[in-house]
Amino acid sequence: MANHKSAKKRARQDLVRRARNRDVTTRTRSIVKRVHDAIERGDATEAREHFGTAERALRKAGSKGVMPQARVDRSVSRLARAVHKLG
Repeated sequence: MANHKSAKKRARQDLVRRARNRDVTTRTRSIVKRVHDAIERGDATEAREHFGTAERALRKAGSKGVMPQARVDRSVSRLARAVHKLG
């Protein structure tokens, strides 16, 4: 456990940030799952609709530093290709 005043504050900040990052990650994964489910069902309109939301959520997570930008770019690219294949 932290002994210095600044280390204690840093530990408190880490708890808050970890909770916020977990929330963003969970929400983003759920949105991406909706796109994958629509793709599996073959529902192109629903997949396109959810893809826009998923891309926004992924880009936002990347800009906040919750996810690495390279992973965000790769995920968006793969999702876009899968949605485009539906027609």
